[in-house]
Amino acid sequence: MLRFFDLERIDATKRDVVERVKDYDEIYEVFKTDKASEQSDRCIQCGDPYCHNGCPLHNFIPQWLRATASKDLEFAFHLSNESSPFPEVMGRICPHDRLCEGNCTLNDGYGAITIGSVETFISEEGFKKGLRPKFSQKKLGKKVAIIGAGPAGLSVATFLLREGVDVEIFDKQNRAGGLLTYGIPGFKLNKNVVERRVQILKEEGAVFHQNTEVGKDVTLSELIENFDAVFIGVGATAGRRPGIEGENAKGCYLAMEYLVDIQKKLFGEPREKNIDVKDKDVVVIGGGDTAMDCVRTSLREKAKSVKCLYRRDAHNMPGSRKEYHNAKEEGVEFEFYCSPKEVLTNEDGEVVGVKMIKTRLTEPDESGRQRVEEISGSEFTVDADIVIFALGFDPVAYPFLAENGIETDKWGGIIVNENYETTKAGVYAGGDCSRGADLVVTAVRDGREAAKSMVKKFLA
Repeated sequence: MLRFFDLERIDATKRDVVERVKDYDEIYEVFKTDKASEQSDRCIQCGDPYCHNGCPLHNFIPQWLRATASKDLEFAFHLSNESSPFPEVMGRICPHDRLCEGNCTLNDGYGAITIGSVETFISEEGFKKGLRPKFSQKKLGKKVAIIGAGPAGLSVATFLLREGVDVEIFDKQNRAGGLLTYGIPGFKLNKNVVERRVQILKEEGAVFHQNTEVGKDVTLSELIENFDAVFIGVGATAGRRPGIEGENAKGCYLAMEYLVDIQKKLFGEPREKNIDVKDKDVVVIGGGDTAMDCVRTSLREKAKSVKCLYRRDAHNMPGSRKEYHNAKEEGVEFEFYCSPKEVLTNEDGEVVGVKMIKTRLTEPDESGRQRVEEISGSEFTVDADIVIFALGFDPVAYPFLAENGIETDKWGGIIVNENYETTKAGVYAGGDCSRGADLVVTAVRDGREAAKSMVKKFLA
């Protein structure tokens, strides 16, 4: 260890930009054993590891880095799986620069340990060598219904199964995975990676009910009656529009409408929208990771031009820095300090452009972030055939919540206590549907902690 003087930080190799925009294959290559060992050997093994504290899951990062450095793959594999339901997923999609790597002691001057790439390597190499996550073979005689097969739902299922609790997952989509399957493009997360984890859960006894919508195909009251507990992990999928004239014109879409529609096309599944951006001028409004997913998907769908418009600057973009750089490499045009005022249409109600206004940043507000101020008289127009709004998400007001006495807050999030239990006894919730739109890793943590609370109650 401590070889940060001798070895520089090296990121995972990216596929050539000319080739990678032609398909949806992952752009990053998985580390080879020697490279993973070398990069792990840079770790200084802090007594109070900031990477561990900066990770919402509090993964045992220094410990599995040390094991990887010494090429003890089996120990690294089981340790990385101990605190995370699917480390090979989180190694690919977490904004490491804002979390573990951003908190790495070496980040100031030497370059942070490439934690995400090593995390991915550990699982991929482990699976290749036949390693498998551990699950309890002793059953508690309890069963839990899980609503939603997204990150939170798959996480709670994983940790319940590890404790010997039977689970059944009810999900309205054709495939399990939620956001991991339909919302995050394949160039960031190969769908086979998600399917492998789902298959492991099935082999451990999880029962998946796909194309089953709670409130329509089965009622929540039925689940409450037939199971020892229920977990709600339905995410926050209601996309936001900017509240401007023309925002519902032909050619305007919400980010998740677009991403899901394209993924269903790739799967060969029935589509609701049939969105086609080929040979069109695409404008994406927003600056987070979802916006980057939209612009990079548009390039692969052969759009004529792709522009991202954001009201702040690149430094203030809320997403991962690497996703912004990947988008720039692939040919996305960025225009900062501008905000939409109106979607312009032709006589048929079709999008022809967006009227924008220039902005500037003022003094920081009480949260410490600079406010955005529009500059009077600075309006300008951007040509567009397709406009995609990537402005965040809100929880969906599902009728089955109020019908069963489950209270929500003023933003529509499900209210839970410190044990992740809702105002309906025996019904738990976690992820974006309770905390609002957040990172996948926080939804995964909620699922893990909710599982712990349920098991504790079962054993009381």
